[in-house]
Amino acid sequence: MSVKKKPLVVVTRKLPDSIETRMRELFDARLNLDDTPMTPEQIAHAARTADVLVPTVTDVISEDILKHPDCRLRLIANFGNGVDNIDVAAAHARGITVTNTPKVLTEDTADMTMALILAVPRRLIEGATILTEGKNWPGWSPTWMLGHRIGGKRLGIIGMGRIGQAVARRARAFGLQIHYHNRRPVAPVIAEELGATYWESLDQMLTRMDIISVNCPHTPATYHLLSARRLKLIRKDAYIVNTARGEVIDEDMLIKLIESGDIGGAGLDVYEHEPAVNPKLVRLARAGKATLLPHMGSATIEGRVEMGEKVIINIRTFLDNHKPPDRVLPSML
Repeated sequence: MSVKKKPLVVVTRKLPDSIETRMRELFDARLNLDDTPMTPEQIAHAARTADVLVPTVTDVISEDILKHPDCRLRLIANFGNGVDNIDVAAAHARGITVTNTPKVLTEDTADMTMALILAVPRRLIEGATILTEGKNWPGWSPTWMLGHRIGGKRLGIIGMGRIGQAVARRARAFGLQIHYHNRRPVAPVIAEELGATYWESLDQMLTRMDIISVNCPHTPATYHLLSARRLKLIRKDAYIVNTARGEVIDEDMLIKLIESGDIGGAGLDVYEHEPAVNPKLVRLARAGKATLLPHMGSATIEGRVEMGEKVIINIRTFLDNHKPPDRVLPSML
Protein backbone atom coordinates (compact mmCIF):
# COMPACT_ATOMS: atom_id res chain seq x y z
CA MET A 1 0.00 0.00 0.00
CA SER A 2 1.50 3.34 -1.09
CA VAL A 3 1.86 6.18 1.40
CA LYS A 4 0.52 9.54 0.27
CA LYS A 5 3.35 12.00 -0.21
CA LYS A 6 3.28 14.93 2.16
CA PRO A 7 3.24 18.42 0.58
CA LEU A 8 6.52 20.31 0.73
CA VAL A 9 6.19 23.37 2.99
CA VAL A 10 9.10 25.81 3.15
CA VAL A 11 9.21 28.03 6.25
CA THR A 12 11.44 31.10 5.81
CA ARG A 13 12.13 31.92 9.49
CA LYS A 14 12.27 30.10 12.81
CA LEU A 15 8.85 29.73 14.44
CA PRO A 16 7.90 28.65 17.98
CA ASP A 17 9.00 25.08 18.72
CA SER A 18 5.46 23.78 19.17
CA ILE A 19 4.47 25.13 15.74
CA GLU A 20 7.53 23.71 13.99
CA THR A 21 6.95 20.31 15.61
CA ARG A 22 3.35 20.21 14.43
CA MET A 23 4.39 21.24 10.92
CA ARG A 24 6.90 18.39 10.79
CA GLU A 25 4.14 15.99 11.83
CA LEU A 26 1.69 17.18 9.17
CA PHE A 27 3.87 18.20 6.23
CA ASP A 28 7.26 17.73 4.62
CA ALA A 29 8.35 20.90 6.37
CA ARG A 30 11.70 22.53 5.57
CA LEU A 31 12.49 24.67 8.60
CA ASN A 32 14.92 27.54 9.12
CA LEU A 33 16.42 26.44 12.42
CA ASP A 34 19.14 29.09 12.66
CA ASP A 35 16.67 31.90 11.74
CA THR A 36 18.99 33.41 9.12
CA PRO A 37 16.82 35.50 6.76
CA MET A 38 16.52 33.86 3.35
CA THR A 39 18.00 35.71 0.41
CA PRO A 40 15.82 36.67 -2.58
CA GLU A 41 17.51 33.87 -4.51
CA GLN A 42 16.65 31.32 -1.82
CA ILE A 43 13.03 32.49 -1.75
CA ALA A 44 12.85 32.24 -5.53
CA HIS A 45 14.24 28.69 -5.34
CA ALA A 46 11.68 27.79 -2.70
CA ALA A 47 8.90 29.06 -4.98
CA ARG A 48 10.14 26.69 -7.70
CA THR A 49 10.28 23.65 -5.42
CA ALA A 50 7.65 23.96 -2.69
CA ASP A 51 3.90 23.46 -2.69
CA VAL A 52 3.45 25.92 0.17
CA LEU A 53 5.61 28.86 1.22
CA VAL A 54 5.35 30.25 4.76
CA PRO A 55 7.05 33.69 4.63
CA THR A 56 7.05 36.44 7.21
CA VAL A 57 6.48 40.17 6.78
CA THR A 58 10.16 40.78 5.99
CA ASP A 59 10.24 38.36 3.02
CA VAL A 60 9.49 40.00 -0.32
CA ILE A 61 7.45 37.74 -2.61
CA SER A 62 7.59 39.73 -5.83
CA GLU A 63 5.83 39.47 -9.17
CA ASP A 64 9.09 38.30 -10.76
CA ILE A 65 9.20 35.32 -8.41
CA LEU A 66 5.53 34.47 -8.88
CA LYS A 67 5.42 34.76 -12.67
CA HIS A 68 8.48 32.57 -13.21
CA PRO A 69 7.43 29.66 -15.46
CA ASP A 70 8.84 27.12 -12.98
CA CYS A 71 6.99 28.54 -9.96
CA ARG A 72 5.07 25.62 -8.45
CA LEU A 73 3.59 27.30 -5.38
CA ARG A 74 -0.05 26.62 -4.68
CA LEU A 75 -0.33 28.53 -1.40
CA ILE A 76 1.50 31.38 0.31
CA ALA A 77 0.57 31.15 3.99
CA ASN A 78 1.97 34.39 5.37
CA PHE A 79 3.08 34.39 9.02
CA GLY A 80 1.82 37.90 9.67
CA ASN A 81 -1.22 40.11 9.40
CA GLY A 82 0.12 42.56 6.83
CA VAL A 83 0.64 41.27 3.28
CA ASP A 84 2.43 44.26 1.78
CA ASN A 85 5.46 41.98 1.39
CA ILE A 86 3.55 39.87 -1.15
CA ASP A 87 2.36 40.83 -4.63
CA VAL A 88 -1.13 39.53 -3.95
CA ALA A 89 -2.43 40.53 -7.40
CA ALA A 90 0.36 38.60 -9.14
CA ALA A 91 -0.30 35.57 -6.95
CA HIS A 92 -4.02 35.71 -7.68
CA ALA A 93 -3.37 35.98 -11.42
CA ARG A 94 -1.17 32.88 -11.22
CA GLY A 95 -3.83 30.96 -9.28
CA ILE A 96 -1.80 30.98 -6.05
CA THR A 97 -3.82 31.39 -2.86
CA VAL A 98 -2.57 33.87 -0.24
CA THR A 99 -3.50 33.76 3.45
CA ASN A 100 -2.49 35.77 6.52
CA THR A 101 -2.94 35.64 10.30
CA PRO A 102 -5.45 38.36 11.25
CA LYS A 103 -7.11 39.11 14.60
CA VAL A 104 -4.24 37.60 16.58
CA LEU A 105 -1.99 40.54 17.38
CA THR A 106 -4.61 43.21 18.02
CA GLU A 107 -4.28 43.32 21.80
CA ASP A 108 -0.49 42.90 21.82
CA THR A 109 0.04 45.75 19.35
CA ALA A 110 -2.46 47.96 21.18
CA ASP A 111 -0.61 47.33 24.45
CA MET A 112 2.68 48.44 22.88
CA THR A 113 1.03 51.49 21.33
CA MET A 114 -0.28 52.51 24.72
CA ALA A 115 3.15 51.92 26.24
CA LEU A 116 4.68 54.36 23.74
CA ILE A 117 1.88 56.87 24.30
CA LEU A 118 2.89 56.82 27.98
CA ALA A 119 6.65 56.53 27.49
CA VAL A 120 7.20 59.62 25.36
CA PRO A 121 5.57 62.35 27.48
CA ARG A 122 6.69 60.80 30.78
CA ARG A 123 10.29 60.35 29.50
CA LEU A 124 10.41 56.73 30.67
CA ILE A 125 13.33 55.54 28.54
CA GLU A 126 15.30 58.72 29.21
CA GLY A 127 14.80 58.26 32.92
CA ALA A 128 15.67 54.56 32.89
CA THR A 129 19.01 55.18 31.21
CA ILE A 130 20.02 57.47 34.08
CA LEU A 131 20.26 54.33 36.21
CA THR A 132 21.31 51.71 33.65
CA GLU A 133 24.08 53.65 31.89
CA GLY A 134 25.97 54.80 34.93
CA LYS A 135 24.86 58.43 34.78
CA ASN A 136 24.83 60.51 37.93
CA TRP A 137 21.43 60.57 39.64
CA PRO A 138 21.38 63.38 42.20
CA GLY A 139 18.20 62.09 43.83
CA TRP A 140 14.63 63.30 43.75
CA SER A 141 14.00 66.93 42.90
CA PRO A 142 10.76 68.89 42.39
CA THR A 143 11.87 70.15 38.98
CA TRP A 144 13.95 67.27 37.59
CA MET A 145 12.89 65.02 34.65
CA LEU A 146 9.53 66.72 34.29
CA GLY A 147 7.26 65.35 31.60
CA HIS A 148 3.62 65.86 30.69
CA ARG A 149 0.45 64.16 31.89
CA ILE A 150 -1.71 62.54 29.21
CA GLY A 151 -5.09 62.79 30.93
CA GLY A 152 -7.29 65.29 29.12
CA LYS A 153 -5.15 65.34 25.98
CA ARG A 154 -6.53 64.68 22.50
CA LEU A 155 -5.44 61.44 20.80
CA GLY A 156 -5.83 61.29 17.02
CA ILE A 157 -5.89 57.71 15.73
CA ILE A 158 -5.10 57.15 12.05
CA GLY A 159 -6.83 53.92 11.10
CA MET A 160 -9.76 52.83 13.26
CA GLY A 161 -9.71 49.11 12.53
CA ARG A 162 -9.34 46.40 15.16
CA ILE A 163 -6.03 47.73 16.49
CA GLY A 164 -7.11 51.37 16.38
CA GLN A 165 -10.23 50.55 18.38
CA ALA A 166 -8.23 48.53 20.90
CA VAL A 167 -5.87 51.51 21.33
CA ALA A 168 -8.87 53.81 21.79
CA ARG A 169 -10.30 51.62 24.56
CA ARG A 170 -7.01 51.68 26.45
CA ALA A 171 -6.47 55.40 25.89
CA ARG A 172 -9.94 56.30 27.07
CA ALA A 173 -9.23 54.54 30.36
CA PHE A 174 -6.27 56.92 30.78
CA GLY A 175 -8.49 59.95 30.31
CA LEU A 176 -7.58 60.75 26.70
CA GLN A 177 -10.14 62.26 24.34
CA ILE A 178 -10.50 59.99 21.30
CA HIS A 179 -10.45 61.35 17.75
CA TYR A 180 -9.89 59.36 14.58
CA HIS A 181 -9.49 59.46 10.82
CA ASN A 182 -10.58 56.48 8.74
CA ARG A 183 -11.83 55.76 5.24
CA ARG A 184 -15.31 55.73 6.73
CA PRO A 185 -16.82 56.27 10.20
CA VAL A 186 -17.05 53.31 12.55
CA ALA A 187 -20.47 51.97 13.53
CA PRO A 188 -22.41 54.40 15.77
CA VAL A 189 -22.42 51.92 18.65
CA ILE A 190 -18.59 51.76 18.58
CA ALA A 191 -18.25 55.53 18.31
CA GLU A 192 -20.54 55.94 21.31
CA GLU A 193 -18.67 53.32 23.34
CA LEU A 194 -15.35 55.04 22.67
CA GLY A 195 -16.63 58.60 22.81
CA ALA A 196 -14.83 58.97 19.48
CA THR A 197 -14.95 61.99 17.17
CA TYR A 198 -14.62 61.25 13.46
CA TRP A 199 -12.61 63.48 11.14
CA GLU A 200 -13.18 63.00 7.43
CA SER A 201 -10.26 65.34 6.80
CA LEU A 202 -6.93 64.02 8.09
CA ASP A 203 -5.43 67.49 7.65
CA GLN A 204 -7.98 69.06 9.96
CA MET A 205 -7.50 66.39 12.62
CA LEU A 206 -3.71 66.69 12.62
CA THR A 207 -3.76 70.39 13.42
CA ARG A 208 -5.77 69.81 16.61
CA MET A 209 -4.23 66.72 18.24
CA ASP A 210 -1.80 66.43 21.15
CA ILE A 211 -0.86 62.84 20.30
CA ILE A 212 -1.12 61.08 16.93
CA SER A 213 -1.15 57.27 16.73
CA VAL A 214 -0.60 55.54 13.39
CA ASN A 215 -2.57 52.28 13.26
CA CYS A 216 -3.34 51.83 9.56
CA PRO A 217 -1.83 49.18 7.26
CA HIS A 218 0.80 49.97 4.66
CA THR A 219 -0.74 49.94 1.18
CA PRO A 220 0.00 51.96 -1.94
CA ALA A 221 -2.69 54.37 -0.75
CA THR A 222 -1.10 54.88 2.68
CA TYR A 223 2.54 55.21 1.60
CA HIS A 224 3.72 58.51 3.15
CA LEU A 225 0.16 59.22 4.25
CA LEU A 226 1.88 61.46 6.77
CA SER A 227 3.72 63.34 4.07
CA ALA A 228 6.06 66.30 4.49
CA ARG A 229 3.11 68.64 3.96
CA ARG A 230 0.93 66.89 6.53
CA LEU A 231 3.69 66.58 9.11
CA LYS A 232 4.08 70.35 9.01
CA LEU A 233 0.44 70.67 10.13
CA ILE A 234 1.16 69.00 13.47
CA ARG A 235 1.44 71.20 16.54
CA LYS A 236 4.88 71.93 17.98
CA ASP A 237 4.08 70.32 21.33
CA ALA A 238 2.44 67.22 19.82
CA TYR A 239 4.12 63.88 19.19
CA ILE A 240 3.64 60.85 16.95
CA VAL A 241 3.44 57.15 17.86
CA ASN A 242 3.80 54.54 15.12
CA THR A 243 3.37 50.80 15.68
CA ALA A 244 1.96 50.11 12.20
CA ARG A 245 4.43 50.42 9.31
CA GLY A 246 7.32 52.83 8.87
CA GLU A 247 6.43 53.57 5.27
CA VAL A 248 3.29 55.42 6.34
CA ILE A 249 5.43 58.36 7.54
CA ASP A 250 7.91 60.47 5.60
CA GLU A 251 10.68 59.63 8.04
CA ASP A 252 13.20 62.17 6.76
CA MET A 253 10.78 65.03 7.26
CA LEU A 254 9.72 63.72 10.67
CA ILE A 255 13.36 63.81 11.75
CA LYS A 256 13.84 67.35 10.47
CA LEU A 257 10.75 68.62 12.28
CA ILE A 258 11.75 67.00 15.59
CA GLU A 259 15.30 68.37 15.25
CA SER A 260 13.97 71.88 14.66
CA GLY A 261 11.47 71.67 17.51
CA ASP A 262 8.46 71.85 15.17
CA ILE A 263 7.18 68.48 16.44
CA GLY A 264 7.46 67.55 20.11
CA GLY A 265 8.77 64.01 19.66
CA ALA A 266 8.00 60.49 18.52
CA GLY A 267 7.57 56.95 19.80
CA LEU A 268 8.44 54.49 17.03
CA ASP A 269 8.38 50.72 16.82
CA VAL A 270 8.66 50.62 13.01
CA TYR A 271 10.89 52.34 10.47
CA GLU A 272 10.77 53.22 6.81
CA HIS A 273 13.86 51.21 5.82
CA GLU A 274 13.88 48.32 8.29
CA PRO A 275 16.01 46.79 9.60
CA ALA A 276 18.09 49.93 9.06
CA VAL A 277 17.33 52.72 11.53
CA ASN A 278 18.29 56.26 10.57
CA PRO A 279 21.26 57.34 12.74
CA LYS A 280 19.58 60.73 13.14
CA LEU A 281 16.67 59.01 14.89
CA VAL A 282 19.10 57.29 17.23
CA ARG A 283 20.65 60.65 18.08
CA LEU A 284 17.21 62.09 18.77
CA ALA A 285 16.50 59.16 21.08
CA ARG A 286 19.73 59.79 22.97
CA ALA A 287 18.70 63.41 23.30
CA GLY A 288 15.38 62.36 24.81
CA LYS A 289 13.29 63.50 21.82
CA ALA A 290 12.28 60.05 20.60
CA THR A 291 11.58 56.60 22.02
CA LEU A 292 12.68 53.81 19.69
CA LEU A 293 11.82 50.11 19.85
CA PRO A 294 12.99 47.32 17.49
CA HIS A 295 9.64 46.32 15.89
CA MET A 296 8.49 44.37 18.94
CA GLY A 297 4.86 45.51 19.14
CA SER A 298 3.53 42.04 18.42
CA ALA A 299 6.32 40.12 20.13
CA THR A 300 4.55 37.95 22.70
CA ILE A 301 4.91 34.19 23.05
CA GLU A 302 1.15 33.78 23.03
CA GLY A 303 0.74 35.85 19.89
CA ARG A 304 3.43 34.03 17.92
CA VAL A 305 1.96 30.63 18.80
CA GLU A 306 -1.52 31.77 17.77
CA MET A 307 -0.11 33.04 14.48
CA GLY A 308 1.51 29.69 13.84
CA GLU A 309 -1.70 27.85 14.64
CA LYS A 310 -3.53 30.01 12.10
CA VAL A 311 -0.89 29.25 9.47
CA ILE A 312 -1.35 25.50 10.06
CA ILE A 313 -5.16 25.79 9.85
CA ASN A 314 -4.90 27.74 6.60
CA ILE A 315 -2.54 25.15 5.08
CA ARG A 316 -4.59 22.14 6.17
CA THR A 317 -7.86 23.69 5.02
CA PHE A 318 -6.36 24.53 1.63
CA LEU A 319 -4.88 21.05 1.17
CA ASP A 320 -8.29 19.56 2.03
CA ASN A 321 -9.66 21.51 -0.98
CA HIS A 322 -11.62 23.96 1.15
CA LYS A 323 -11.40 27.75 1.27
CA PRO A 324 -8.86 28.80 3.91
CA PRO A 325 -10.44 30.96 6.64
CA ASP A 326 -7.88 33.76 6.22
CA ARG A 327 -7.66 34.02 2.45
CA VAL A 328 -6.52 37.42 1.11
CA LEU A 329 -7.78 38.72 -2.24
CA PRO A 330 -6.56 41.75 -4.21
CA SER A 331 -9.98 43.37 -3.80
CA MET A 332 -9.49 43.36 -0.01
CA LEU A 333 -6.40 45.56 -0.13
